Amino acid sequence: MKQLFTYFKPYLLLLSAAIVLLFIQAYTNLALPDYMSDIVNTGIQQGGITNAVPQVIRKETMEKLLAFTTTDDARFILQNYTLVKHGTDKAAEYQSLYPLLAKEDLFVLDEIINSDSGMTDRLNSILMRPWLINAAIENPQFAAEGMPDLSRLPKGTELSTYIKTLPETEKNQILSMINSKLTRMDPKMAEKAAASLVRLEYSAIGMDTGSIQIKYMLHIGLLMLLYTLIGAAAAIITGFLSAKIAAGFARDIRYGIFEKIESFNAQEFDTFSTASLITRSTNDIMQIQMITVMLVSMAFYAPIIGIGGIIRAIGKSSSMWWIIALAVAVLLILVTTVFKIAVPKFKLLQRLMDKLNLVSRESLSGMLVIRAFTMQDHEEKRFDGVNKDLTKTMLFVNRVMVIMMPVMLLIMNGLSILIIWVGAKQVAASTMQVGDMMAFMQYAMQIVFAFLMLSMMFIMIPRAAVSAGRVAEILKTEPIIKDPTVPLPFRDPFDGTVVFKNVSFRYAGAKEDALHNINFTAKKGQTTAFIGPTGSGKSTLVNLIPRFYDATEGRVLVGGEDVRNVTQHDLREKIGYIPQKSVLFSGTVEDNLRYGDKNADSGTLQSALSVSQAEEFIKTLPKGIKSDISQGGTNISGGQKQRISIARALVKKAPIYIFDDSFSALDFKTDAELRKALTKNSKDNTIMVVAQRLSTIKNADQIIVLDKGEIAGVGTHKELMESSKVYREIATSQLSQEELA
Repeated sequence: MKQLFTYFKPYLLLLSAAIVLLFIQAYTNLALPDYMSDIVNTGIQQGGITNAVPQVIRKETMEKLLAFTTTDDARFILQNYTLVKHGTDKAAEYQSLYPLLAKEDLFVLDEIINSDSGMTDRLNSILMRPWLINAAIENPQFAAEGMPDLSRLPKGTELSTYIKTLPETEKNQILSMINSKLTRMDPKMAEKAAASLVRLEYSAIGMDTGSIQIKYMLHIGLLMLLYTLIGAAAAIITGFLSAKIAAGFARDIRYGIFEKIESFNAQEFDTFSTASLITRSTNDIMQIQMITVMLVSMAFYAPIIGIGGIIRAIGKSSSMWWIIALAVAVLLILVTTVFKIAVPKFKLLQRLMDKLNLVSRESLSGMLVIRAFTMQDHEEKRFDGVNKDLTKTMLFVNRVMVIMMPVMLLIMNGLSILIIWVGAKQVAASTMQVGDMMAFMQYAMQIVFAFLMLSMMFIMIPRAAVSAGRVAEILKTEPIIKDPTVPLPFRDPFDGTVVFKNVSFRYAGAKEDALHNINFTAKKGQTTAFIGPTGSGKSTLVNLIPRFYDATEGRVLVGGEDVRNVTQHDLREKIGYIPQKSVLFSGTVEDNLRYGDKNADSGTLQSALSVSQAEEFIKTLPKGIKSDISQGGTNISGGQKQRISIARALVKKAPIYIFDDSFSALDFKTDAELRKALTKNSKDNTIMVVAQRLSTIKNADQIIVLDKGEIAGVGTHKELMESSKVYREIATSQLSQEELA
């Protein structure tokens, strides 16, 4: 997998930006339930009053509150409130806000306190208890709603009056006794009760409590809208970045695989089938791209939202943690079960995909043969078998995956019911607020969704891991044929002579040599031909020259240098190669010719076409040399493809030409004319020809006869007719006595 990580490095900066945005998105999503809780608890139940610190309070009420505070706390409270007496100029400024100021004196909170959260929190902690004590004494209904029992103490105003007359020590003892009773209340519930009393105080003063509530609700609503917009923007940008990272990552891997495959030689292609290479370059990389999108947008987001949701949910109600633990446990059991069932099938899916591609490619490539032998039914059955195997496996995996969603919905709905059932009891016992229960439920849903996302990841990752492994297998495959660490240059001037010295070659895994102890010299300016029975090693021999394979023993010399001592690029620059199977690429005739030399002028192209005997039929094409060639050259005949392939090699103007049975599709007349033109225009080139037809090589300067991987004869046609039995058998089977003369 290290090979794949190398391709991911350029996207680490984008990944970092995406992770930052995911944190922003998670934070905004986690903040929304809290704000919803505030709307229910504070906005609806408390009328928008957030704490026990009143903005304004009657003088009479202030005296009652101060009676139940210590001397230091009372002094601190009075330092932060200003007494505004009715009938004064200052009272006129506030009278529109506080109508009761026309009749009574009021204490108004200093404006600076509103901007100091630390001071507000301290005042809130001091004033909360006096509010509750007074409410418990004056209104027995509050005591019934969870306030401590104060029946043993003096009731009504007598208590506050009585406490004022006591020495500081005795006063503190009574306050300590009362506080011990109040500590039994949940702090949030105590704050809620105190805030409700502040609201009653505002009503008594004549303030518009409705506008306070609406203002608070609008404030929280706008914050929720802002957070929603920020979260949505972060999600959109994250989605864009994840898609960009995944697409770029997949593009780079595809290019890397293609580049790696280009470095493969025949031995590597023997290891990986073409169908498998196509699947790995397409379907497997698509799996990696999909999982990359999910990793960026979900794998980082799910833990953030899950851990954050757990922390915030427990903050709302620590007593209901077991509900989340139960849901997580059930989810883990579900995911583990699905994981064990589905993962083995993912590996099978990719192998079946390879097999389907292989059957499809063989059927499409050999369609004419299939029709010629009326084997359509057989091929349909073969394809149908593979197709059904793939379909069955895919259906099985999809069915397992489909089960997850309804089970997840069942878990989520069951979780909601359980939270409402347990939370309702706590609300009834005044140990939890309704808004907190609703927020807890939302956090629980976020946690479940986080585990749902992780479960999807855990299920998709194994399939992607299989694909990643298959892709990495290509990337980590080192070609057996490599350039030397310190390559040597060819001698200048270059001599195109090719020499085989005691060369033997054995295919990987084979028990016997395909070529054994081959020795010969193909001289510059001469034509060296190879002939022999099918399977005698002719093509294998010439494939050693451009290093498509490396000799197992011995040395192959080109231009006086061992081919293993120079770079493959330099070596192949000196060789014009025409393979057995003519391969043309989609594009124009000219495009294919320029594979030999992209900078070749029109004169060079025309000369190559003329020598290869392709000029005549090219003129008959609609656009001549600009005519289109379809993929694989299917819109022209086999002989025409061979001639264009030969012309392509001639455009290269290489010192050495290798014709690997490249005249087999030509008629005798075209074959003869082409060889004549080639001989005339290649007097300084080394020409090596593999052929099955004796007429093609009869006039060669040197003919090498191969039989069972060994040289069975070397010489001219006349010499071999006398000295080589193998050659003589081939010759007499193809030519008449007159032609042999």
